[in-house]
Amino acid sequence: MISRPILKSSGLIGLMAALSACHTAHPPPADFASTLPDEIPVVSAGNGAIYQSGHDQALFDNAVARRVGDILTIQLEESTNASKSAVTTTKKNTTTTLPGANILGGTLTIHGRNVLSGSLADSSQFDGEGTSAQSNQLSGYISVTVARRLANGNLLVRGQKWITLNQGREYVRIQGIVRPVDIGPDNVVPSYNVADATISYGGQGTLADSNTKSWLARFFDSPYMPF
Repeated sequence: MISRPILKSSGLIGLMAALSACHTAHPPPADFASTLPDEIPVVSAGNGAIYQSGHDQALFDNAVARRVGDILTIQLEESTNASKSAVTTTKKNTTTTLPGANILGGTLTIHGRNVLSGSLADSSQFDGEGTSAQSNQLSGYISVTVARRLANGNLLVRGQKWITLNQGREYVRIQGIVRPVDIGPDNVVPSYNVADATISYGGQGTLADSNTKSWLARFFDSPYMPF
């Protein structure tokens, strides 16, 4: 007699926990976590010489990112505009006449009506028109770290920036491949020089939740709806 209420309570608690988990700020994905440089190997104590292993510094090179864990600043200059329109019109008319067959020099009639003659007519028409336009713009700066140095010298970089403003948090994430020759002397590279770039901008919190459709509304707007 008491097992059913216990099951209902457990199901209700599980549902509330699942709903509360949906509104919990998820931690940043590991793919965009900062890449730390390799540890400098422990060297023996200095012997009085000027050069010390593991502490070398180039005197004639620009201080730009080149090793795993180095920091690189990416200037976001993304601006896209796309538009597309299509108009389709089709029309088809078909008419076929079947004259009556002659039998023994005359047509077959019943009560004076030709029963073997007929006609067929068909008409179809389609008009379709569609227009689509999209515009996006993103500007700013974000500092990332070098995650990997490829065999050809290019750098795989990735990073993210989180900003907490009042009732929510906003983030910018980027990942891609940078050529060292595209890095300026100020250690900045524009985003249009980042190959295979993955750039995302979004937010979490009260404002982001209020601007998001509920799951039921998204279901009715999905292509799976038959209406």
